[in-house]
Amino acid sequence: MRQRSLIAITAALAAGALTLTACGSRDSGDNGKDSGGTTVVIGVDAPLTGDLSALGLGIKNSVDLAAKTANKQDYVKGVTFKIQALDDQGQPASGQQNATKLVADKDVLGVVGPLNSSVAESMQKVFDDAKLVEVSPANTNPALTQGTNWQTTKARPYKSYFRTATTDAVQGPFAAQYLFNDSKKKKVFVIDDKKTYGAGLASTFTAEFKKLGGTVAGTEHINPDTKDFSAVATKVKKSGADVVYYGGEYPQAGPLSKQIKAAGAKIPVVGGDGIYSADFIKLAGTTSTGDLATSVGAPVEELPSAKEFVANYKNGGYKEAYEAYGGYSYDSAWAIIEAVKKVVDDNDGKLPDDARAKVTEAMQGVSFDGVTGKVSFDEYGDATNKQLTVYAVENGTWKPVKSGTYTG
Repeated sequence: MRQRSLIAITAALAAGALTLTACGSRDSGDNGKDSGGTTVVIGVDAPLTGDLSALGLGIKNSVDLAAKTANKQDYVKGVTFKIQALDDQGQPASGQQNATKLVADKDVLGVVGPLNSSVAESMQKVFDDAKLVEVSPANTNPALTQGTNWQTTKARPYKSYFRTATTDAVQGPFAAQYLFNDSKKKKVFVIDDKKTYGAGLASTFTAEFKKLGGTVAGTEHINPDTKDFSAVATKVKKSGADVVYYGGEYPQAGPLSKQIKAAGAKIPVVGGDGIYSADFIKLAGTTSTGDLATSVGAPVEELPSAKEFVANYKNGGYKEAYEAYGGYSYDSAWAIIEAVKKVVDDNDGKLPDDARAKVTEAMQGVSFDGVTGKVSFDEYGDATNKQLTVYAVENGTWKPVKSGTYTG
């Protein structure tokens, strides 16, 4: 999960709102709709308060931008898109309650979210039973789309679940290959937060690192509710590891990095998209220079397809940065909009009675050029875009150092 400081966006992007990639060119005023049309609600589930709210608010704002863009362009004739954003605080129980609430609103035809894989686990069946499509911009646990036995026998558990982010089956090994082959790190200490995302990511990383010939100097599981990691920091120092891999999120990773350095282990802390946020650097302090993170996709600011999104987000007046998942959230929402468009077009310009089931069915065939590149889904509902990027902390900010795909 990554940061984006909008202040850093170049002045060239400060021009007026631009038409976004993958969206038509019609402009019909503020709303682009006549009164009396059909309202379609896109639900959003994300942590809007609490430690992970920086990422969650970026998700919400980006979905809001997609809905407003579709309305302005009159992209689906006779349909006005609105969003309903619910706060899960990164908690599975809250996510499940939110899923139930969204299902109960007949106007909701698709949901973007959640951020956390553990939250997704609690929501999938609720949505699937209601045939309500869910598209996550951030979930990376492979089991969500390929089943709990994904390493041996892939089986899709829920037809209504899709995601625009690539999975830890790719991200963990990609990090291992970079550390072993590019950074020449041979001895790793692996730590995770025991949660679905963190433990899963650490597992796929470890398997690949060992396969490459690397050594695991030690492992540790931390309590994500604490901020005192002095004991594990001491273990890292004594282990002789030349790198730490952390499976988890930035609220813990920042203090962990700081305390590992303070214990005398002047080695990089590396994590996945869960630590890729400006807040990690704030929490880790000046000693975080050289720490690394992998994140899904290519750097948004460097993608030609994303320039319009960046400019429109800035001009949209959102107070919070779009962060790691802004582009993926916009594309997730646009995928829902595309599916709704197909359903409406196939039904003489109006929504059918079984709109939810039809939208879920249409999602499987959605394909368009989005903010993050080509957006489409494979037979499991996974993103076909497997691009990843390694970022390093330099001069108090994340800088991309290598982009590519995992070659297994």
